[in-house]
Amino acid sequence: MNSLASYITSKFPNAVHRDSNGQDVIYLAKEDYKQAAIELKENCDVVMCLDVTVADYLGTSDRIHVEGVAAERFEVVAQFISHKRNERIRLIVQVNDHEAHVDTLADIFPGVNFGEREAYDMFGVVFDGHPDLTRILMPEEWEGYPLRKDDSSARIPVNFTDDLPKGEQAEVGEFS
Repeated sequence: MNSLASYITSKFPNAVHRDSNGQDVIYLAKEDYKQAAIELKENCDVVMCLDVTVADYLGTSDRIHVEGVAAERFEVVAQFISHKRNERIRLIVQVNDHEAHVDTLADIFPGVNFGEREAYDMFGVVFDGHPDLTRILMPEEWEGYPLRKDDSSARIPVNFTDDLPKGEQAEVGEFS
């Protein structure tokens, strides 16, 4: 366990540590997520949250079950780096589909702004306190969340230029 993981597990007694291919992963309670990010920035030389994303485990039978972690449908996954320590750490929070909310990290690590918006847009997980939690990839009028495993696939046909008969051209705006 690297020093970042040791520090976080000492600060949050309910945190669960797991090694994932040589990288430390810390599973936290939702209420500890933001405070853990603050601790990393203020006390551990962590300069950047590289990425925030969501995993949807609906109907997945081959999910890794971690002892001490009550699995929910969604996992919010945040990846951090400390250049000074040459260490990375991943924080994971379980989020159920009925209360798909977690605190934003955008006020601590502004670079996660777009990652959180994308996670919201694709999975419907709300990042409470986000400064501009609006769709980033899908049109505003889009209903649903396309990367949720219960969103119906192929509900809108997508035509690609290669699908057109030879010599035919798409009308402007027809393919986007």
